[in-house]
Formats: sequence, C-alpha cells, structure tokens
Amino acid sequence: REQLLEVLRASETPIHVVSTPPAVVMVVGVNGAGKTTTIGKLAHRFLGEGRSVLLCAADTFRAAAIEQLDVWAKRAGVDMIRQKTGADPSAVVFDALQAAKARGVDYVIVDTAGRLHTKENLMAELEKMRRICERVVPGSPHEVWLVLDATTGQNGVEQARKFTQSAGVTGIILTKLDGTAKGGVVVSIARELGLPIRFVGVGEKIDDLLPFEPDKFVQSLFD
Repeated sequence: REQLLEVLRASETPIHVVSTPPAVVMVVGVNGAGKTTTIGKLAHRFLGEGRSVLLCAADTFRAAAIEQLDVWAKRAGVDMIRQKTGADPSAVVFDALQAAKARGVDYVIVDTAGRLHTKENLMAELEKMRRICERVVPGSPHEVWLVLDATTGQNGVEQARKFTQSAGVTGIILTKLDGTAKGGVVVSIARELGLPIRFVGVGEKIDDLLPFEPDKFVQSLFD
C-alpha cells in the first residue's frame, strides 16, 4: 500500500498557474471516454472557484460533438466558440483564444476530436493546435489533460503513451470510476508515464468530477 501511495504521490505536481490569463487547457482522448461531459464538469468547477470560462469546440468532425458541447456549455452557464462542422480545428482554437484575450477570460477549455490514437494525421492536427495556442497565447497550452475511461485497463496505458508523445499530455482525468473498475490502470500510468491524475469522474451529475486524492484511491483498492 505504501509503495502504491509513493508512486501516485510522486507524479503529483501542482496545476499550472498563469500570471496573465487566459490559461489554456486542451482536453484530449478517444471517443466514448467522456471527454465532452468532463469539459462541462470542469467548466462548472472553475466557475465555482470564481473563474470565468470559455469553451472551444475544436472537435469539428462530428456535428453531434459540437451540439453536445453546446448543451454542456449552457448547463454550466459558460460561452462557447464554435464554427461549422468540418472547419479547421486550429481555426476554431485561434478564434477562441482571441475572444478569450479580448474578454479577459481566465480559462479556455478546448474540446478536441475523439481521435483514435492510431490515426497519425489526427495526431498531427493536435500538434498544429498546440502551435496555434503557443502563437496566440505564448506558453500555452498550459495543461493538456487526457480523459481516460477507468474501465479500459492496460489499453489505457498504451493510449496515454501515444497521446503523451504527440499532444504533450500533462495530466489524466479518469472517468467512469463509479463503475466496476478499480482503476488499477491509474497506478500503471503513474508508474510508467509519471503523469499526475488530476480529477476523477464518479457519476453523471455536473458536480461529479472530484480532485484525485491518492490516499482515498489506494484505500478503495484495498476495500
């Protein structure tokens, strides 16, 4: 148990604090991991901390993705920057960051396509989005969070590795931890990739996204 705690605590680093907003958070992960839902919950959480939030709908492949993000934006009570389906994701990112700077927004959360980690051209697109971020807001994206389904097991480690290579992942958000999964994948990721677990999704409600607490998590593995 102590060894597990050591592994999880070792990968804990503070979330990047920016001196000049906006702070840019890119959210990546494969379809079905709960990315868009997680973004809605993050927006709700940041608002609750007294921050202003702007969402960016850069998953332009699927009309449904843009609509779903819109639903969560309304639910959380934040604005969203979007373009039509099929638009260049980097162009949407550019728009969102310009808008955020003009409005003095604290956080921009970017929803990206639920790309499969085997599609090289999609990974290249993530890199392009990163370059646009850096150009408009130097030093950004400040965080790149990979949303992982806790039930994926060892496949999750492989996913995390691929995304880390191309998207520069800085942390993990683990979803579906309310299910049967005990999340052993968490320990593997922390050990092999040294990535901190930032938040865990434990349910469907808007406030069901909690900061990850290693002690509680390890306790649950032994319960």
